Amino acid sequence: MIISSSLFKDVRTANPVSACRFCADPFAIEYEGRLYLYGTNDQQQYIENRYKGNNTYEKINSLVCFSTDDMINWTFHGEIDVKKAAPWVLSSWAPCVIYRKGNDGKTHFYLYFSNSGCGVGVLTSESPVGPWSSPLNKPLINFDMKDIGDVPNPFDPGACIDCDGNGYLVFGGGIAKGCDESFPGTVRIVKLGKDFVSVENDFVQIPAPYFFEASDLYYMNGTFVYSYNTNWVERKYWNLPESEPSPCCMSYMTTKTPMDGASWKYQSHYLKNPGEMGFNYSNNHACLVKFKGKHYIFYHTLMLQDKKGISGGFRSICADSIDIDEKNACISMASGTREGVQADGKVCPFKNVHGSLQFTSADIDYFKNNGSVSLSQGAWILIRNVDFEQNACELIVTGSGHGSFSFFADKMEGEPAAVINVDSEFACTLSSSLSLTGVHDFYIVMSTAGLKLDKWFCRANS
Repeated sequence: MIISSSLFKDVRTANPVSACRFCADPFAIEYEGRLYLYGTNDQQQYIENRYKGNNTYEKINSLVCFSTDDMINWTFHGEIDVKKAAPWVLSSWAPCVIYRKGNDGKTHFYLYFSNSGCGVGVLTSESPVGPWSSPLNKPLINFDMKDIGDVPNPFDPGACIDCDGNGYLVFGGGIAKGCDESFPGTVRIVKLGKDFVSVENDFVQIPAPYFFEASDLYYMNGTFVYSYNTNWVERKYWNLPESEPSPCCMSYMTTKTPMDGASWKYQSHYLKNPGEMGFNYSNNHACLVKFKGKHYIFYHTLMLQDKKGISGGFRSICADSIDIDEKNACISMASGTREGVQADGKVCPFKNVHGSLQFTSADIDYFKNNGSVSLSQGAWILIRNVDFEQNACELIVTGSGHGSFSFFADKMEGEPAAVINVDSEFACTLSSSLSLTGVHDFYIVMSTAGLKLDKWFCRANS
């Protein structure tokens, strides 16, 4: 059997999140026991540039969504076609998502995104994975709104909901007239309307030192935390008692009264530029999230690009642990690593497993919203920590194409645990006997190019 060696994410390290997709500007939420991760779809620019050239972002008008319940195996939920949902958009970058239970008893999700560098748009859904629609026929925030003041680039939104159910939105970019790069004066916060797709009051400036971009907003135990990316300029005029932030790092400020601009206090920086953490230098964008009682930081690097031996600034999302004192709204310095996070859970094979679920893969791409597709003979997927706690006796696969799926436990050597042959242009369900128990790393090898894996699951001995 030929097995592809085109591996760009190691089988031992959890970073980057995806071995198949360039994506950036992460934002994550926890919902019903899963963590949902959203990002800018750098892959779209990469493909439309014909796999070369620089990532200049203007061709990106979609976002991506992944999810996990164990922090190391990730399901791809497809591209969010922002241009289709909101035809007025120029480009779509840097999503953030909040959600709440509505008066109708349904959960409503609000996805805010950069409309190029010109403003902020919003999409809504009743599911974290869509479908998404545009409640407005225009941006929520636009650079020519007279009320936002002198903000040339009102983009990179962040949002949060406080304990009373009030929503707040932050955004900004560029340098205001009369300001310099030490205090650009272009961060704004506004209270959202009760519908979360309008704004309720005047825009207020947050006086963020050395502000550049990548705004986010969190609510921790009665304290609002504003996170942002600093610029690259030399810190000539630093006069605060706190230590000055390093170039293009992630920093944060706090307040109890978010709409009082003077109340915001600079605290510290908590993530250095990727170039200071052993990666190549790049722009910086991070988000913080709590999942299963632990805190994580998501950020992007050029790790996948470097593995592929290309250039251009095509980014990939990574994750690491971080210490956060929620009671005092204090964020400790984090470190980005190639190793990434440790597993927090196992994969259950006795229910439908999405065909895109993977820890890493070789010569695999995501097939629309349904699963994975092989790009060459011998393409493969690795899923870590699959728990056959019951003795599995049968493997059921839904897929299409011409060839075979071979399943291996722990290593791609010797006799496979199961083989399923498929010869159909349309998705069909096939099965094979299987005998496995215990926890295994599970490899799926596809014999030919064009095989599509929609889903799989096991049956146990009764």
